Amino acid sequence: MARHEGRGMASVNYPIGMNLGGDPSQALIHSNPDGKFTVALSAIDLGQGMKQVSRQIAAETLGVPVEDVYVDTADSDTGPHDMGSFASRGTHRMGNAIIVAAREARGVLLEAAAEELEVNAADLVTDGRGNIHVRGAPSRSITVKATAQAAQFKQGKTIAGRGIFLIPLSAVDAETGEMNPNTAFAHACLVADVAVDDETGEVEVLRMTSAYELGRVINPRMVEQQLVGGAWMGISHALYETPEPYYPNPEHGPRDFNEYLMPGPGDIAPYHVTVLERPAPDGPFGGKGPGEMCANPVLPAIANAVYNAVGVRVDELPITPEKILRGIKANGGAKPGPRRGGPVNWR
Repeated sequence: MARHEGRGMASVNYPIGMNLGGDPSQALIHSNPDGKFTVALSAIDLGQGMKQVSRQIAAETLGVPVEDVYVDTADSDTGPHDMGSFASRGTHRMGNAIIVAAREARGVLLEAAAEELEVNAADLVTDGRGNIHVRGAPSRSITVKATAQAAQFKQGKTIAGRGIFLIPLSAVDAETGEMNPNTAFAHACLVADVAVDDETGEVEVLRMTSAYELGRVINPRMVEQQLVGGAWMGISHALYETPEPYYPNPEHGPRDFNEYLMPGPGDIAPYHVTVLERPAPDGPFGGKGPGEMCANPVLPAIANAVYNAVGVRVDELPITPEKILRGIKANGGAKPGPRRGGPVNWR
């Protein structure tokens, strides 16, 4: 009996969003009397960091500090229409809608400041620190807060903006039905190294190495955290989690997270991630976002690594010890495949 190491690779070409009805997202932005801004969305932050990225996109477009922007993901009754938080569409679709809304609000902001400074709005610039000044003459300035108060209490203006992002529907070939439902794709390649015990069937993920192409990275730390967290979810899906054998009947199934099998902190594998930036032409500041693809390549990479280690091709998830042992028995023993060299080192 022995412990066999194997290596598997998987690559992903992942579409961002959908094209059902154009896949629209909408955003509303308005200023408060204290010079801070509220962004109203109907999409929900599921923990992927959408609120923070939305704040950054809005602040950059408005020309104000990021801490002066609040994002309200209310509900479909009080917020503008949105298709939803799925299909890895948040940064791309909502980000673009926010830019449109912020540009409109910024235009009103500069008009109000121009009236107070008695200059042309085209001659004004923001410094990103809460001030508006005349281009080339920083001493002639007014704060965003003072501008918001003047607009609302003196000029009778509403500093607000509306935005929608809608991808034109793809043309359809009448003969073949061929179409292109997406305008942006993200890409990834992941290598998993595993060890398989041919006596117990247990799989240990030794390490993972990946390269992700995500467009412009708007928040590098959050992208890194999302990729690492998504990889852990991928390991869990590949080796542990299942509603079987009773699904969809809940009887006799796991009742809580003490019974539902998942990896723990001790099962986390060392993971090296390289992020490649290739700005998307139609993305907000070139961004696309990682979304669901954080976990996707992990599953086939681990399946390929198990096959490389013991010669067992498991095509139903999760890859349990029982399935591996049955495969080894059917094959007449473990049959390790060829494996090259040491750790992967992608630059």
